[in-house]
Amino acid sequence: MADSASSHEHLSVGALAEFTDQWHFSHVVRARGLLFLSGVTGTDVEGHVDPDPARQFNQAFVQMRQYLAAAGADIGDLVEMTTYHVGLRRHLEAFIAVKDRHLQHPYPAWSAIGVSELITPRALLEIRAVASDPQATT
Repeated sequence: MADSASSHEHLSVGALAEFTDQWHFSHVVRARGLLFLSGVTGTDVEGHVDPDPARQFNQAFVQMRQYLAAAGADIGDLVEMTTYHVGLRRHLEAFIAVKDRHLQHPYPAWSAIGVSELITPRALLEIRAVASDPQATT
């Protein structure tokens, strides 16, 4: 839906609408030729978090792809990604392996930050990203 007060468009992923209703946020905001993605965790549509770190990380990338698809974009449109990790050093190798299955050269800019906890209990990762908007006119 378009925001009547600005030129921003706020998008939500239908299958993940429960999270929007629970925490009051937009999955994606389209503004000025960019797509701003809210943080995604490895939570499935029922709100469950897999105890296996690699499966959890993979689910986060799957969910991020859904956010991008809702805006008509794909993973190749990413320009910047910030990842927040509970147990950063303990799970970094598993995260890199999963990340490398989803992202290819040229890679987006990336920062990894260790944190003590995330909004979702048992979540080990949250990904926040910015992508170029393929629908933007230049």
